[in-house]
Amino acid sequence: MIIQRVKKLIQLISFRALLIIVLVATALLQFSLMLDNVRGVTYDIQLTELSPETIRSIKTIEDTVKTEIEKESAEKNVEPVYIFKDDVPSHRATFVTTIFDIVLEAKKDIAEADDELSQTKQVELLRSSLKDILDNQQNLTLSDTQLVNLLSATQKNIESARDALATLIEANLDKPLRKESLMLYRDELESKIRQKPSIPDNLMSVAVIVGRAAVVETEVLDEEKTETAIVQAREAVEPTRILQGQIIVQEGEVVTREIYRQLELLGMLDSEVSIKPIIGLMILIILQISFLYVLFDRSKKELATKRNELLVTVIVYAIALIMMKLIGLIAANFDLMLAFIYPSAMATMLVRVLANDRAASVVTVITAASAGVIFHEGYSAILQMDAALYILFGGFASIIFMRGLEKRTDILHAVGVVTLVNLLFIAFYLLMAQSGYSFKEISFYVAAAIISGLLSGALTMGLLPYFESAFGLLSTMRLIELSNPNHPLLKKILTETPGTYHHSIMVANLAEAACEAIGADGLLARVACYYHDVGKTRRPLFFIENQMGSNPHDSMPPESSAEIIIAHTTDGAELLRKHKMPQEIVDICMQHHGTSTLKFFLFKAKEEGKQLDESIFRYPGPKPQTKEAAIISIADSVEAAVRSMNQPSAEKIHKLVQSIIQDRVQDKQFDECDISLKELKTIEDVLCETLNGTFHSRIEYPKE
Repeated sequence: MIIQRVKKLIQLISFRALLIIVLVATALLQFSLMLDNVRGVTYDIQLTELSPETIRSIKTIEDTVKTEIEKESAEKNVEPVYIFKDDVPSHRATFVTTIFDIVLEAKKDIAEADDELSQTKQVELLRSSLKDILDNQQNLTLSDTQLVNLLSATQKNIESARDALATLIEANLDKPLRKESLMLYRDELESKIRQKPSIPDNLMSVAVIVGRAAVVETEVLDEEKTETAIVQAREAVEPTRILQGQIIVQEGEVVTREIYRQLELLGMLDSEVSIKPIIGLMILIILQISFLYVLFDRSKKELATKRNELLVTVIVYAIALIMMKLIGLIAANFDLMLAFIYPSAMATMLVRVLANDRAASVVTVITAASAGVIFHEGYSAILQMDAALYILFGGFASIIFMRGLEKRTDILHAVGVVTLVNLLFIAFYLLMAQSGYSFKEISFYVAAAIISGLLSGALTMGLLPYFESAFGLLSTMRLIELSNPNHPLLKKILTETPGTYHHSIMVANLAEAACEAIGADGLLARVACYYHDVGKTRRPLFFIENQMGSNPHDSMPPESSAEIIIAHTTDGAELLRKHKMPQEIVDICMQHHGTSTLKFFLFKAKEEGKQLDESIFRYPGPKPQTKEAAIISIADSVEAAVRSMNQPSAEKIHKLVQSIIQDRVQDKQFDECDISLKELKTIEDVLCETLNGTFHSRIEYPKE
């Protein structure tokens, strides 16, 4: 009762609105089931407390603080890059020579002056000549006394001091000399200068000052290369990482500031819960739901079919999510990968049988992605990829390697294929893990793969009838089961109305061929034909194919005969509903005569002079609503008419089929279904071809 009310409510909603409502509800369910899996593990721990348990890192993350410390240490260990300037010795020797040459030039100018200059003027003139050099050399300062000594010295003494000092400077600056060692080296050079006998005593102080000033670094810091070396040293430092599964703190250990910092960095403190994984989960769910939305929104199938396929798909997906969540909760108590027990192909096989291959493929992908989140362990990557791939391979194995799932045995074959694929994936998993497994662990994983395959088939076969019953779905498998001659209704038709049974088989052959020619459901048409005249079992002898002798209609009023004949559609629908047959077959039973007229009894009434309402001789309908119902209505009339034909030929059959189809069109029997004139022409050709093969002429055997 509740299901019927829900169905009526669903029919009042537009498909797009229903699609949005259903997918939003599915998204909310999925979000609630998966939220705990992305939140991660957090702890209420304070500094200096004892850890209540051993805490491991839930992810791999860079410890930026330690990485920076390591980089700074590497930077400090970088040796500065220096460049030796081999031109410094000659330059500084030239510097010394230049000073003494300026003195000699100044002495010459003074000597050539017209007026005799006082000593003070001479000192000023010499200082003026040396001004540029003195200003540019911070360490070069000459007193007036030293300048007087230079002016009073002979040219020979000046040249001797000059050459000795220049030679000494050039000889002592030909080795690496850095800025920090200049003072010590100047002291050493001063000692050497004072030991030079070629330097006069009166010029010794000048030579010492000039010599010390001439000493500069010969090896200078190359800032660009040093900076490059620092950058390279920092880049060479491998980031310090906290690895997944790494122990952060042992049970009972004091939580130090460093441990607390690491827990904070990992987001494992209650106050540090990150919203980013939740946003990521929402994006994943939106992506999955978008695939389902596009899949069903672009479907060109009939509205009722789309509704059923949508509801079946999301319910199967919801069941899969709930099963995974339950297994995930149990798996927390085991060290083994319990996710491999999950029936990897269940959702795929159910959706494939109840909906279509495209929906099954989409469900396989989104189920695998969801499994990666739900089965996610604290020490794995973003997704539990082994679980996701396991379901992905298992699901697609049932789609790719199985041609169809039309019989129960096909599901068993699919189970075998899925189990084999599961076992191969387990082999891959164990070999790629690069860790040792005990015999018990290997046995568990092999058993899990087999159980997964068996559960996929068992749950598919177990849940299938419930879906078919709840949604009135008519799967290929269900149709094949209904075509079994051992079905109670088919047995009833065969035993009580053998002529009707034979007629139904012939009509089924015609209808199936015609349906397949125009792309309609041939199997549905065949099975519906088996049951379309089941109402005749109520009064079998009133139908000519079951009569062996007299015809009871000969002694009955035509209106009474019409009432009995017309009743076989409603009687049949009542019997079908009683046996809980699919609605599609009930509909075809009611529609296969549409609102056509029983012309034989109408004409009989007119011959008897009765003025009766023509509606008495019309079937109640409704008119055919689907292509399958329209084809069955034609095939039913055509088979009966050709069977009653005397010596049927190809030409007679063609004219008869053509006239029956034209009569149906003119009577507007096909106005409520989407069959086209082109398709009717194709149906006409197929029916003629099939009837010619059935009612072909035979060789007349000679009488003995």
